[in-house]
Amino acid sequence: MNTTTSPAAAAGAPVDAALPKVRVDYLPLLLVPVMALVMLPLVGSFPTWVTLTFAGLAMGMMIFIMASGLTLIFGLMDVLNFGHGAFVSVGAFTATFVLLPMKGWMEADSALMNLAVVGLAILLAMLVTGLLGWAFERIIIRPVYGLHLKQILITMGGMIVAEQLIHVIWGAEQIPLPLPETFRGAFILGDAAVEKYRLIAVAVGLTVFLTMFLVLNRTKVGLLIRAGVENGEMVEALGYRIRRLFVGVFMAGSALAGLGGVMWGLYKETLTAAIGGETTVLVFIVIIIGGLGSVGGCFIGALLVALTANYAGFLAPKVALVSDILLMVAVLLWRPRGLYPVAKR
Repeated sequence: MNTTTSPAAAAGAPVDAALPKVRVDYLPLLLVPVMALVMLPLVGSFPTWVTLTFAGLAMGMMIFIMASGLTLIFGLMDVLNFGHGAFVSVGAFTATFVLLPMKGWMEADSALMNLAVVGLAILLAMLVTGLLGWAFERIIIRPVYGLHLKQILITMGGMIVAEQLIHVIWGAEQIPLPLPETFRGAFILGDAAVEKYRLIAVAVGLTVFLTMFLVLNRTKVGLLIRAGVENGEMVEALGYRIRRLFVGVFMAGSALAGLGGVMWGLYKETLTAAIGGETTVLVFIVIIIGGLGSVGGCFIGALLVALTANYAGFLAPKVALVSDILLMVAVLLWRPRGLYPVAKR
């Protein structure tokens, strides 16, 4: 029997040495710190710069939480879900079933009680949006797999229906959603003020990102998800039911949108049925900047969008209205497929 020996094996080198090394692109990672440093002399005041930067990071983390779910869904399932904002809205309004009746716990000067009621509200919101995502995938998404134009039309219709149902269940008026007592106020760092809730938002956003990173890169489920992104047919040929994986990812993405909705509602301190539609534009800008389907790119894109909006709002308020669009255009002129494009997207 004839055998072929690779040059590396013939030389006695390890087989792994023959494999090409994956080059890591570090350049997009520098964008956030470089932007922050460039803005320091433009802002002029160091305390003001610290306040604006922390506010931007907190806003970026909340946008990332909402956008990460859609990034997962598109990355694995190739589904353009323009109804993603509906899960944000439903998550935020579902939380009111806990936050409003337990108003006494919200107003108590006890961090433990405040955390308990907010945690319960988040769990309920994620459960409801996860189950809604399961139904949404089976009834609306499944018949239009691979048909992007129909996906856009039917998911936008789902978004409109969801907004109208919110009007029916919760009414058309704004619902006040004040922060818990211990989440109010700010920490004073010299002459700079950093709001407590913004720090909490940063912590939650980092936790979500690290959890997603570890799951996608250190678990078998994550391996199957990444393999499904590259070649779903091969994963099915190996005996794994990719459809079940699709449903699980859609539910996880919907639950993350619910979590983001609760965080965003507390950030705004008021709820309207249009909250999902307002955030949908930001979410799509973020995932386009990051590279469709890339979790890491989505994370960097969310921070860039939020920091740009904050700095522009301070330096040039009129420009702030279109700052996100201008940022997206600049990034796409530099990298037409986004910061970290996913293969075959």
